[in-house]
Amino acid sequence: MWSAVKLFSLLLVLQPVLADTNDQTSATVDRGSFQNPSSRLRPRFRYWLPDSGVDAEIVRENIKAAGALGAGGVEFLPFYNYGGQLAPAPAGSNWSRDGFGTETFHSMFLAALRAHKEAGLVMDFPLGPNQGQGVPADPSDEGLQWDLEPFSIAIPGNGHFDGKIPGWGAGELVALVSAEVLHSTNSSHLQLTLKNGTLTDWAGKVSSSGSVSLDLPPSQNTYRLFAFYQFLSHNKNLQYSTTPAKTIFDNGSYVVDHFTARGAKVTTRFWEEYILPGGVKELLMEVGNYGWEDSIEILSNISWTPSLPTTFQSKYGYDLKPMLPIIMFNNNNINTQSTEPGAIECLLNTPEHGLGYINDFRGALVDGYRSYLEELTRWVNSELNLQMSAQVSYNMPMDMEANIPFVNAPECESLQFRDSIDGYRQFTGPAQLAGKRVISNEMGAVFMKAYQLTHSELLYSINRAIVGGVNQMVFHGQTYTGNYYGTTWPGYTAFLYLFSEMYSNKQPSWDHGFGDLLNYTARVQYLQQSGVPRVDVAIYNKESGTDPNFPTMYTANDLIDGGYTYSYLSPDNFALPEANVRDGVLAPNGPAYKALVITRNSNLTLSGVRYIRKYAREGLPVILSGGDPGVYSSHDNTDKTSIQKAIQALKKSANVYSVPAGQVSAKLQALGLRAQIATKTNGTWYTTWRENSQSGTDHAFVFSDVNGSTGTLNISTEKTPFLFDPWTGSKKPLLGYTKSKDRVTIPLSLAGNQTIVIGFSQDGDISAKHTTNIPSSVIGYDTQGDAIVSASKSKQSLVLSNGKKVILPSTDVASSIALSNWTLTAEHWEAPSNISDGSIIAIKHNTTHQLSSLVSWRQIEGLTNSSGLGYYTTHVTWPPSKGPADGAYLFLPAIAHTARVYVNGHQLPALDLTAPRSDLTAYLKKGSNVLAVVVPTTMWNYIRSIADEIETVDAPVDSLLNAVGNGLPDPTDNGLIGDVKLVPYVTVKL
Repeated sequence: MWSAVKLFSLLLVLQPVLADTNDQTSATVDRGSFQNPSSRLRPRFRYWLPDSGVDAEIVRENIKAAGALGAGGVEFLPFYNYGGQLAPAPAGSNWSRDGFGTETFHSMFLAALRAHKEAGLVMDFPLGPNQGQGVPADPSDEGLQWDLEPFSIAIPGNGHFDGKIPGWGAGELVALVSAEVLHSTNSSHLQLTLKNGTLTDWAGKVSSSGSVSLDLPPSQNTYRLFAFYQFLSHNKNLQYSTTPAKTIFDNGSYVVDHFTARGAKVTTRFWEEYILPGGVKELLMEVGNYGWEDSIEILSNISWTPSLPTTFQSKYGYDLKPMLPIIMFNNNNINTQSTEPGAIECLLNTPEHGLGYINDFRGALVDGYRSYLEELTRWVNSELNLQMSAQVSYNMPMDMEANIPFVNAPECESLQFRDSIDGYRQFTGPAQLAGKRVISNEMGAVFMKAYQLTHSELLYSINRAIVGGVNQMVFHGQTYTGNYYGTTWPGYTAFLYLFSEMYSNKQPSWDHGFGDLLNYTARVQYLQQSGVPRVDVAIYNKESGTDPNFPTMYTANDLIDGGYTYSYLSPDNFALPEANVRDGVLAPNGPAYKALVITRNSNLTLSGVRYIRKYAREGLPVILSGGDPGVYSSHDNTDKTSIQKAIQALKKSANVYSVPAGQVSAKLQALGLRAQIATKTNGTWYTTWRENSQSGTDHAFVFSDVNGSTGTLNISTEKTPFLFDPWTGSKKPLLGYTKSKDRVTIPLSLAGNQTIVIGFSQDGDISAKHTTNIPSSVIGYDTQGDAIVSASKSKQSLVLSNGKKVILPSTDVASSIALSNWTLTAEHWEAPSNISDGSIIAIKHNTTHQLSSLVSWRQIEGLTNSSGLGYYTTHVTWPPSKGPADGAYLFLPAIAHTARVYVNGHQLPALDLTAPRSDLTAYLKKGSNVLAVVVPTTMWNYIRSIADEIETVDAPVDSLLNAVGNGLPDPTDNGLIGDVKLVPYVTVKL
């Protein structure tokens, strides 16, 4: 195991390799080794810079500390208190002087880059402050965000209107649409049913003073007149303004237009003028990693850009403007503004209620947003020779899957995806199809979990993201450790204690185990970014606006139960050059899908069904599950008949099969299409499979969800298995498996949330000795592949692959020992007497506690509201008085946060938090041995106890958390909890 000191020393001498613009799985990058991955393959921290007026030397120290811990660098985020959206600039700060792009920011950015270079790290950088969605600019710049605001009035049934149109003066008139109203209701909003064919645009008749005279056909119903105005929204991603504004920095930072390349150019011009000069560009090209944009949290009435009608006309062949009343509801920010979709919802009196027009509008937004992404990506690639990452389409009314392939490293997040494996598969499918080497994740943001998110919870989120297809983690996040305006100890806390997590040396685990989790993640990323991901099945998925809650789309369990991996594709992805069929396989150079599944709740586009028929003709099995799919509406739905006919023709095609819901797995097996990793378990296992033709080593990543389970893997490969241990960085033999010509069967027993990584190589030496059965008394095996055997009540034997039968010892092996009589030295971490000094790590003092059993600190007198480090010690006499023993394992209970074990002062290798055990043999001596387990706590219990004294950026923590409605979160259980045992063993030569 690499200590923090050793890792830091190594990183100091490493020179980062320049990035390039090749974002494919075939790209050549500095990878390091599995034991010690390079900086570019390690996880990074999102680093919240309060503003650029803070102490640059502390920022440098924070960055280097992240590298020393095991991170590959930071995602350097000029946070400005979430752009001022959570609270205004605190007293004493000056965001006009220290804002994004100012001279002080330029100096701070250089300092951060130099810190990365000195430590051998790489840095991500947002293209704007806060979420990166804009830059300081002249407010008249037409590349800033546009909005479209609707106004309306009723017209009597006689159809006559003469006067000034509604909303005149709100902006530039785009359309004036009249429509006959057949029905109206008014509950949470006004809902109107409009008569199809009556929507007419009269904008050309409006006078320069805003008046119009209309005489519509008389009707027994009423009419409605809708006026739509476009204008620069002047929404900001950094809320700040000084009157009068002397420079662009006095206005904070404006959100740019996200639906045209013109918006991207506002950002790139700003960088070229204010940030890149003075040595930044050269240093950024040397240590930069990704230019980056966060989730799109911009607000509007209607998502809009002035060129949208032209884009729409070109794409769909009809005029958007008369249909604006149909699209004006729920086409702003469908997540952030979910309770503010608009004041009026208009439906057509057609079977689809005008859904086709909404779908087409969103399709035009996809094209506009793509031009924005492509321009940013082009600039980062060509100007900096770096790559672009973005949380693609996040929150906006668009098909997210359509544009995921158009940035170098698409990024999702654990917060909104809620650790949903199916949700991740909806995101990662298009990226895997497009051959992206990196699929990123903003990892670990959990509501109301600041200073209390345990590492086991974080590990659970990491593992679920990995099996969902993600292969890079950016931890949310690392905090500035110096003093800041209006902030008490424990220091600057981004998001005002509303979201986890605040990683720094003010967390007891920082120097006492957190690095083990970072190294685990780095090694998993090293493997998951090697070779090419293979996925068994593609599932068709088309939505005009991706649900920001990412519900499970494939709800049956048959694929998971059978071990089939799958991911989702939009028909928009079928136009990618990688989406071809060869030898009956879709994307043979990438995921190599064995089949395409279309569920009954799918909506087929006309172009999509044509692609699918082509794929079927070329030999790809297509499985319709649960009945005929539906039709994706477009325009006036005149394509419906053509699509339905195409579906019926598809059903009659060769290689197309219809099955009841939940029977896809059975049909795949009947077709001879086996899962790459078939699973049979009494729990739930998720897997990934990657093939590396360059190294010749493939690997399977297996995750046991929630509960402990046993079962078998049946893997399609002719290669020989061995184990990768991402906790220690070692490679080990695999003792138990059965090998046939093209299959390997492996029995497994996994704890809840435990993972195992199995490598496969043509070189069989590492696992030359193996057995088809593993008796219960065999608890492990050494680096030579010899069995490690504990006490057993019955005589057992194992049979090796060469036919040799080995008799194992039974009851004469020394019995396991339950360790008791623990002494706990609790190192309390508390606030300084001057609580206004947020730069102090903690004031520390010790108390000692004798424990007959290992229980939570909440149950130990004097520790109920304490946080810090627990030093647990006991004594072990070695060797045992009864029975032989060649060595011993230490078995610990599952660890909630983290732990490190020491024997006679020697630190043992890192522990798997989910099933912690360690071989003590090399550290034991004859006689009495001191066993110590160091267990850090979270800081929450102590912080909670003094919450009425703590502030961050002028916000009192207790009143803040009470204001959100839930109050202070409950205390958490801390410490070493459960039973610890020593299990002696003997080694049996095989």
